[in-house]
Amino acid sequence: MFRSVFSKTLWDQRHGLAGWSIGTALTVVVMAAIWPSFSEMDLNSMLSQYPEAMKKIFNVTSMTTGTGYMNAELFSLMLPAIFLVFAVARGARLIAGEEEDGTLELLATMPLSRRLLLMEKSAALTLSVAMLAIVLFAFTWLASFVFGLGISGVAAFNGALAMFLIGLEFGLVALCLSAGTGRRGLATGITAGIAGASYLLYLTAQLIDSLRPLRILSPFYQATTAGPIGPSVPPIMWLMLAVGILALAASVPIFERRDLAT
Repeated sequence: MFRSVFSKTLWDQRHGLAGWSIGTALTVVVMAAIWPSFSEMDLNSMLSQYPEAMKKIFNVTSMTTGTGYMNAELFSLMLPAIFLVFAVARGARLIAGEEEDGTLELLATMPLSRRLLLMEKSAALTLSVAMLAIVLFAFTWLASFVFGLGISGVAAFNGALAMFLIGLEFGLVALCLSAGTGRRGLATGITAGIAGASYLLYLTAQLIDSLRPLRILSPFYQATTAGPIGPSVPPIMWLMLAVGILALAASVPIFERRDLAT
């Protein structure tokens, strides 16, 4: 039925991807539907009540526009978290999950190198995260049109691209740890810890001036520095892709030499 590990992996993920896509679409639509009522409030007076720390972290002062509202309400934390959980869970399962289930050894006996096996798994992960990002782009643009948020197609695409890159980076890190350790829980836990530390760095660097130069190291800053819904893609955003590719490349020789669990 399946001609490649890539196609089988995508098929195995179809139900999960459908569920996450529906959830992401509904999240965007619900938040966008609040905008017409939200925009009628005295926003300047309301925002003046926000603590300065929250203004710095979530950029709430820009919430007087539809773009700023969506950036603050969705693209600063909620959507990065959705893409992280989605990608990390899949990345950790692709190798270690099958190894723990006893099905990976069967794949390893096929006329297919471990390197190619890992590449096809990573390609399936990349495509699944990209498909979720496409759903995000489509519904952000559609919701903007329906509810009058004023978000252009280019800006919606840039926002979806940022979420794709942050999800892919941590997903590939999880896949790297999955391939290197053969333990799904360990891969998930370490990647979640790295993500948590990255977010903590992002928060503290926003609040403490002496740490501000370090915020460039956080994927959360890299993903949100230009909005992320905005007219352009800052070069710093591509660091997320570079780190993900480096993690995958580092996992190849380890996976090729490691004894698989039986």
